[in-house]
Amino acid sequence: MENYTMEGRTYRYYGQEAPLYPFGYGLSYTTFQYRDLVLSPPVLPICANLSVSVVLQNTGQRDGEEVVQLYLRWEQSSVRVPRWQLVAFRRVAVPAGQETKLFFQVTAEQRAVWAQDWRLEPGTFTLFAGGQQPNQQMRVPSEVLSAQFSVTGAARPLRGC
Repeated sequence: MENYTMEGRTYRYYGQEAPLYPFGYGLSYTTFQYRDLVLSPPVLPICANLSVSVVLQNTGQRDGEEVVQLYLRWEQSSVRVPRWQLVAFRRVAVPAGQETKLFFQVTAEQRAVWAQDWRLEPGTFTLFAGGQQPNQQMRVPSEVLSAQFSVTGAARPLRGC
């Protein structure tokens, strides 16, 4: 084997072709609605962590569990990166008709890119929160919220933070 790239070998690098069963694929006996995705702060220094909150409501008639997933997309990067990367997930039980507010943290390490070493880069990022991957086609409706945030400062090695 001479080609060790992951191109075409894992769902993260399929390009425009979607995997048959992406992470988060499945059915539920109830329905959920996401709202109030908040990123704090919306502009952060290069070594800072991002706080995330989102409200999940069970809009169905039955109690249910949902796997809330957060994905990160680099809008521009000096090296090739996946379309989006899973940075957090949590299985949450929500009784019928109830809602819960969830809190997450996206660390600086999760924004690092590999360029001969782990580096942090400034720029614009998009964070997705929902019960599935962004732009996933499913038979059961599930929404994915998105919000952008910016990172300021000079690019630096991750170990320099």
